[in-house]
Amino acid sequence: MSVMTLLILSLPVGWLATLILHSDIGSVSLLDFATAVIGAGIAGGLVAPVLGMPLIGEYGFTLLGTLTSLAGAMGVLVVTNLMRRGQLRCGPATCPKSAAQSNRREHAPSVRS
Repeated sequence: MSVMTLLILSLPVGWLATLILHSDIGSVSLLDFATAVIGAGIAGGLVAPVLGMPLIGEYGFTLLGTLTSLAGAMGVLVVTNLMRRGQLRCGPATCPKSAAQSNRREHAPSVRS
């Protein structure tokens, strides 16, 4: 298995993992995407071969290797989100608003017609 093949698999799997774990598509950050790609690469490149799961089969990527990469990407994302935010998902309904945003809305002048 080459590094280029692992990178080709890790990019879409990392993207898919960020979409699964975020409730709002607009809140996906580049840091979360990079974390998921690293998790997919670690799971697909290190964990899957140790467990005896081939990443590449006769006709391309194997389903078991791809699912292992997805599980690794989601696992790393869950751990980093718990460490950074204290919760798994961070969409507009679940993320606490910053103090600057809440103050701006409370003290903004209202225009009435």
